[in-house]
Amino acid sequence: MCADAGTHEIAPRSGVAFTLDKGDRLTVIDPRGEQVADLLAFNRHDLDEVISSGRTLDYASRIYLTTGDPLYSNRSNVLLRIVEDTVGRHDFLLTPCSADTFRIIYGDADPHRGCFGNLAHALAPYGVAADRIPVAFNCFMNVPVDGATGTFTVEPPLSRAGDHITFEAERDLVIGLTACSALQSNNGSFKPIHYRIERGRPGEPIEGARESVADRNALPPGA
Repeated sequence: MCADAGTHEIAPRSGVAFTLDKGDRLTVIDPRGEQVADLLAFNRHDLDEVISSGRTLDYASRIYLTTGDPLYSNRSNVLLRIVEDTVGRHDFLLTPCSADTFRIIYGDADPHRGCFGNLAHALAPYGVAADRIPVAFNCFMNVPVDGATGTFTVEPPLSRAGDHITFEAERDLVIGLTACSALQSNNGSFKPIHYRIERGRPGEPIEGARESVADRNALPPGA
């Protein structure tokens, strides 16, 4: 927990999971700047329904989403809507980093399990299996795309200390959220992520997040 009693901290290279009710607002905050947070959302009453990069970008007709844009599910229902955004550059193309990411791209012999592994660990108590994890909405991730060639690069995030993005839940949801584990995505350093939940029905307690400890590597290879 941060100094602000309503704000929670995700340690570097780790992840958490928690629930949102319809109407709740989730604010993801970059407290130090240039730190990515991978976000997943599942329908709490049917975990086979999950945010969909393909459907969301198809319906938006662009790859950079910001205030006012909905995040659709694989069933074309809106799960989350962006209601405030101080950065305006996020990624919804690239999959969560994983042990395989670090092995294939970085050449690590003993790779960290990455955001994929952290999400799998944090979401498991909610009944979400690793194979259900799709492309995440990567808050603050900066992935420019060359419109002529289709080539993309991962550049330092445009977020500065205190920047944030706020989502409103349009269904009851299970949320997975990380402080990204990939050096390239975070301009060469690992930093925490903060988040805050504003309940749509005031007075309801906020369920404690279930945290994925960064150095616990109990998942199978490649997870």
